Amino acid sequence: MRFTKPCCLLAAAAIFFGSSSLSEAASFQLGDTGNEVIEIQQALASQGYDVPVDGDYGPATKAAVAEFQRDNHLAVDGELGSSSYQALLHRALPTTSHKSYFAGANGIISLARQYLGVPYVWGGSSPNGFDCSGFVQYVYAQKGIHLPRTADIQATAGRPISKAELMPGDLVFFAGDYVNISHVGIYVGNGQMIHASSTYGIAYDSLSRDYRVTHYAGACRVLN
Repeated sequence: MRFTKPCCLLAAAAIFFGSSSLSEAASFQLGDTGNEVIEIQQALASQGYDVPVDGDYGPATKAAVAEFQRDNHLAVDGELGSSSYQALLHRALPTTSHKSYFAGANGIISLARQYLGVPYVWGGSSPNGFDCSGFVQYVYAQKGIHLPRTADIQATAGRPISKAELMPGDLVFFAGDYVNISHVGIYVGNGQMIHASSTYGIAYDSLSRDYRVTHYAGACRVLN
């Protein structure tokens, strides 16, 4: 994975200061996302519960968990705490580091979604208008995570990961010339990212779209 030329035609600003400490959660609950949620949904579906397997702990997943809890004489709250998790997955609830990651990723994605429809502005880094790296920097800064200003340096601010490892909250990068990083977005799960599109402003886009497949340049994880 090669990271070179600056993105969005802006000079780099402050270098990465490090990830913030993210809040701990004691259960899987409404709003959590990621591969572990997919595993929970698959376990529910395998037992006949009506639940989408999409990695998003939404209302349908909460309802399925509540039904599972009723059927297994557990406290019914729709959240998968230690007892319910053990009953469903037959192992202990994951460590707090996993839960901290999910809590942080959910907060990042929820904040990013608030800016859907904000116009693209060349050099923009505020809710009045964003370019790609300005949007990413702004969203993460609101959560206390300070990233560089340009996409090529943002790509070095976290741990490189493979496409197969992508989880919500990771950064995904693209090279318009197949070599130099020229675009960045925030992965939201289900093969989708949210980004500053020069055509649509802040919008969702699919990583499986032909252009995104051929120009994909890598990803990194900046959340703990």
